[in-house]
Amino acid sequence: MQKSAYHNDLTGYLRRRHRISKRVVHLIFTTKYRRKIRDGKMIMQICEAFLSAAEKLEIEIIEMDGEGNHVHLWVAYPPKWAISVLVNNLKSISSRRVSMLNTPLRKQSDRGIFWSRCYFACSTGGATIDTLKAYVASQKTPD
Repeated sequence: MQKSAYHNDLTGYLRRRHRISKRVVHLIFTTKYRRKIRDGKMIMQICEAFLSAAEKLEIEIIEMDGEGNHVHLWVAYPPKWAISVLVNNLKSISSRRVSMLNTPLRKQSDRGIFWSRCYFACSTGGATIDTLKAYVASQKTPD
């Protein structure tokens, strides 16, 4: 029985003693009241905060960027993190850092909140639905 390339190619997967996994999610965070992020300097501060958080959370930020009133993140994370917990950690760490480095932001909000409570999250595995269907179908027990 021939195994598919999807099964054999484990590059980029998180390997631990009893599991192999790859969880990837596309996240979008918007600023509170959709306020514009002032400049590229502030986006760089946000990115630095995300990178610092990534190290602490043991996640990999594959790609990130921002514009206007939101940022995009493409994150690989271990199964121990629920997406909501991951989002809360990333938002709180970056919000604290940006507020600390930009005094005018603290004056705009009584509690120093930088991000809106809402977020967008979409899983982004490497395989298409058709590829997964074909792989599962190929695993059927022979008659």
